[in-house]
Amino acid sequence: MSLEVTQLTKIYGSQKALSEVSFSVKPGRILGFLGPNGAGKSTTMKIICGFISPDEGSVRVMGKEQGKDAKAISSLIGYLPENNPLYHDMYVKEFLRFSGGLYGLSGQKLSKRVDLMLDKTGLNPEKHKKISQLSKGYRQRVGLARALIHDPSVVILDEPTTGLDPNQLVEIRALIKEISENRTVILSTHIMQEVEAICDDVVIISKGEIKASESLENLKSKSDRAELILETEEELDLDWFTDFEKAEFGASQRNQVLIMSQSPTEDRKKLMSLIHEKELSIIGLSERKKGLEQIFREITK
Repeated sequence: MSLEVTQLTKIYGSQKALSEVSFSVKPGRILGFLGPNGAGKSTTMKIICGFISPDEGSVRVMGKEQGKDAKAISSLIGYLPENNPLYHDMYVKEFLRFSGGLYGLSGQKLSKRVDLMLDKTGLNPEKHKKISQLSKGYRQRVGLARALIHDPSVVILDEPTTGLDPNQLVEIRALIKEISENRTVILSTHIMQEVEAICDDVVIISKGEIKASESLENLKSKSDRAELILETEEELDLDWFTDFEKAEFGASQRNQVLIMSQSPTEDRKKLMSLIHEKELSIIGLSERKKGLEQIFREITK
């Protein structure tokens, strides 16, 4: 594993921000790190980066334990914070040379890394501009280039696509996919479509506790359930639907019922029998599959 987080606990006064948080990530994988506001995402990321220490638990990056060799681990991690702090009065190329120097790069090695990052992130046309002159999308590229300048093994991106237009969004997603080919990437985001588009694995945290930690494919396959929506001209009685897993009126309409189903095909047959038995006039019978957003709400509510 390139990153192993084990039993992290962090307490601020009387508030337990993290409670025995554990997960791991393999190289070449993109991990979607999800949770509501205040769930503990930022605290976890700060501990991984070594900015704060846990009260209990440990973090290992490429086999090295955080807290015991902070300098070595800092060279293994690239971090793009949500607010993307940049020196706006510096020129793009100048800023990247400065950032690389902070990691001990110099001479030809520094020049090669700067040129590579300018090329990889599409910043070559903008390299002689001041950062203050760049669009939001290009500033995000500068932040990514800075996070990658020292060739880290683990890259942590906190809300990297917030505020981007659709074209910029596609470009940054493609760039994240590209940099993950030989690295571990942790992507913290509130955008479920983003997770579904580029992530391999998912960790969901809520109230400081891990609620799910598995591949995105497994998480979605666990929820084969669907929602059947029956609407009729007549008012319905929920007592008619006791043979189903769960039934409730939809949008306060007594002629519409929402039915949770683990076997949609079988439940549709049961519904048709019920409709025939009660001599109901159907307006509509439809099926709505669960998406990641609904799964997330159920896990964290």
